[in-house]
Amino acid sequence: MRVFVTGGAGFIGSALCHHLLADRGDEVVVLDKLTYAANLASLDALRSDPRFRFEQVDICDAQAVGRLFQTQRPDAVAHLAAESHVDRSISGSRVFLDTNVIGTFTLLEAARAYLAGIGRRKSPTFRFVHVSTDEVFGSLGEDGAFTEATPYDPSSPYSATKAASDHLAKAWMRTYGLPVIISNCSNNYGPRQFPEKLIPLMILSALEGKPLPVYGDGGNVRDWLFVEDHARALALILDRGRPGETYNIGGRNERTNIHVVEQVCRLMDRLRPEGAPHRRLIEYVADRPGHDRRYAIDASKLERELGWRAQETFETGIEKTVRWYLDRRDWWEPLRNRVYGGERLGLIPA
Repeated sequence: MRVFVTGGAGFIGSALCHHLLADRGDEVVVLDKLTYAANLASLDALRSDPRFRFEQVDICDAQAVGRLFQTQRPDAVAHLAAESHVDRSISGSRVFLDTNVIGTFTLLEAARAYLAGIGRRKSPTFRFVHVSTDEVFGSLGEDGAFTEATPYDPSSPYSATKAASDHLAKAWMRTYGLPVIISNCSNNYGPRQFPEKLIPLMILSALEGKPLPVYGDGGNVRDWLFVEDHARALALILDRGRPGETYNIGGRNERTNIHVVEQVCRLMDRLRPEGAPHRRLIEYVADRPGHDRRYAIDASKLERELGWRAQETFETGIEKTVRWYLDRRDWWEPLRNRVYGGERLGLIPA
């Protein structure tokens, strides 16, 4: 297939590009605006491959996006481009509305026009996979898990914009017949994640001997999904997912935030013993506004219908992740020095 990957220079997008090219032999066209969280270094290993093409484009630019559909003629779209950091959405929500809502609308319209014109021969097999999040469902209690039928109840500006984009995607399927599939994933982690997110932030701060801030009491629970497992799931959905359906993707690895941070500290003690014990760096800080208490994903539908299984446990995945950051200072140090140095984000502006 020739697959458009929006946000392909980002964390999950780059993992999907690596999987599609290296493991499957697909052609990949990346559409990416190259905002602060994108990193072309994440695609360095692919850029000499003749099956790979990179286009710097804003998904809100209808003319540019439409031109690429007409000239590149994709067989599928994996739409991952999004503003994704909850903390940043608290203090600056407008860009989330622009990218997550207007950008998704622009892509849906471009895909619809493409299939109505020169792409009509591909319409029986074409897929538009809209990649979303479990955060659209809000907060769970002590028991249960999100299913594909869970009502939406977003808590943050970020999750509200992702919920809006999900609803747009469903509406374009029902109204126009655009072959849309939605995936809702749990918290991703792994190589090439921008260091504002919990796990890379903890790794790099521990490496530098800086405080490890934990929100509230550290008891917020997330289901952790290794990014390469997520990429494999998305590829299966691109191949065999049913248009009009939603698939939840989760790692079945529920952990509290404090457990995650302590696990990072244990690995750092073993791999960088000169800074041990790293647990002494943990500091509890004021919780962020609207912080959902617990997420958990029921991925039974994806497992049953498409045969997907997460290959990494949290223990195997987190060790691979810590080792990657320790080995790839060349990747993260420019970001740490020039883009984001580890400061607190998500404070409500006056």
